[in-house]
Amino acid sequence: MSLDSLQAENQRLKNEIAFLKKSNEILIEHELIADLQDWDIKEVLSIIVIGASGDLAKKKTFPALFALFRLGFIPHNVIICGYARTKMTTLEFHSFLRSCLKKDEKLEEFILRCEYVSGQYEGTQGFTDLSIRLKQLETESALSIGQHINTSNSPALGSSPNTFASRVINNRVFYFAIPPSIFIPVACAINNCARSQNGWTRVVVEKPFGRDLESAQQLSRQLATSFREEELFRIDHYLGKEMVQNLMVFRFSNSIFEPLWNRHHVKCVLITFKEDIGTDGRGGYFDNYGIIRDVMQNHILQIMALVAMEPPISSAARDVRDEKVKLLRSVAQLKLEDVVVGQYGPSKDQTKKGYLDDPTVPRGSITPTFATAVLHVNNARWAGTPFILKCGKALNERKAEVRIQFHAPATQLFTNQPQNELVIRVQPNEAIYWKFVSKKPGLSCDLEQTELDLTYHSRFEIKGGLPDAYERLILDVTRGDHNLFVRDDELEVAWQIFTPLLKQLEQKRIQPIIYEFGGRGPSESDLLLQKYNYSRNLDYFWKPTPKL
Repeated sequence: MSLDSLQAENQRLKNEIAFLKKSNEILIEHELIADLQDWDIKEVLSIIVIGASGDLAKKKTFPALFALFRLGFIPHNVIICGYARTKMTTLEFHSFLRSCLKKDEKLEEFILRCEYVSGQYEGTQGFTDLSIRLKQLETESALSIGQHINTSNSPALGSSPNTFASRVINNRVFYFAIPPSIFIPVACAINNCARSQNGWTRVVVEKPFGRDLESAQQLSRQLATSFREEELFRIDHYLGKEMVQNLMVFRFSNSIFEPLWNRHHVKCVLITFKEDIGTDGRGGYFDNYGIIRDVMQNHILQIMALVAMEPPISSAARDVRDEKVKLLRSVAQLKLEDVVVGQYGPSKDQTKKGYLDDPTVPRGSITPTFATAVLHVNNARWAGTPFILKCGKALNERKAEVRIQFHAPATQLFTNQPQNELVIRVQPNEAIYWKFVSKKPGLSCDLEQTELDLTYHSRFEIKGGLPDAYERLILDVTRGDHNLFVRDDELEVAWQIFTPLLKQLEQKRIQPIIYEFGGRGPSESDLLLQKYNYSRNLDYFWKPTPKL
């Protein structure tokens, strides 16, 4: 058969499968691969959620998987398998899923793709049972595809559904929705008993990745005995947020910014993460980590790296992460005088309890729930420009944003002139706005600070809202794209920045400054910002642009 004939046959088969999909005769998504020697269906994807009965899986992992399934971003023949110690049948697991997923016309179709296996996290027996069940499900899925193609008299099958099924590649994603304390026994068991035998295996791990440099290095070494670095996906869900993803596009696709993006024009950078809630009964867990480990060392530092890094040579994951690592290696050692730590007390009206009033928090704990730290980057672009990282719980509002404040004009023609400031609002009310000075309309020559405003929900048609960060990250795992995940050397250098500070705070038993629940945090934080010339305009209030 000539090459032209093969290409024509390939197109005919693609058209045939597209027709069968539309008529719902095939409820599974697959792809034909044309080869001069043979025809083959590409793969079956299994996503296994370890810790499937837990809070993280219920609130984040399964809703994200369902959203991807509903929107067609994961194949309709996907196998979703929950694994946990909790004893329940698959039917009981389906009821559990119905309780945590939004009602939708595709919900039952998704639930029918879900299976549950109960087993222990220690030892290999549970994971051996899991792998046996996965092989059964993968074979059933492949045979189902083969049967559909066989009934359509398609030559893609070969000789029989069984022959076809033997050709299918089975890929597996293991999502660790479990505490870090059991990462290693679970990873070893999967490596020994539940890897894919003819496709790829990928493992997703959630933060925290250790408590300090030493424990992070140990965790990385232990995981490396079971999985290669390209098989590991360390999730920092902030990297999946829409505005964080837009940072690179915003910086490197708009030529106006590069000439300004340096110490000659930027006076300081403030990156803020604020929550308006306390630990809400999770104080026992939080107390083991504190706000620096929980937020600053990962979420905020990752944003800083994207703001400050040099342009990568390409958008490939390796090149982007190389530049982030290079930037983080340029950060000078943190000094204690450049840090303020706090801990929330009761609200002014006593309706909200303080951190130490949480019965799950150890008595007399000095774990900070608030921190401000000033980082200095020793490179040609940023030398002398302070990067101020600020985060806290039980504050006056919920928001995450980046504020890039510029130097005042060299010639001050006007008095009381506010600073130019570029604000990237990560959440909520995602927006980018540029604060600048304008003359007030009228006969006077009064100045007013106003803005050029790109509020996402007013400018863009966003059907159903912006995708959740977990949706983007899980999708990238299935695609093998590491761009939004933390590499081992990136994790190590991040801990190198903060471990000396954490040791000082703990060894010297630095007492956190008490601040009111619902306030702005310790006043000492504002004084630290003033020390590094950050100017706060109390007369300006940004309001999201309403949708027209």
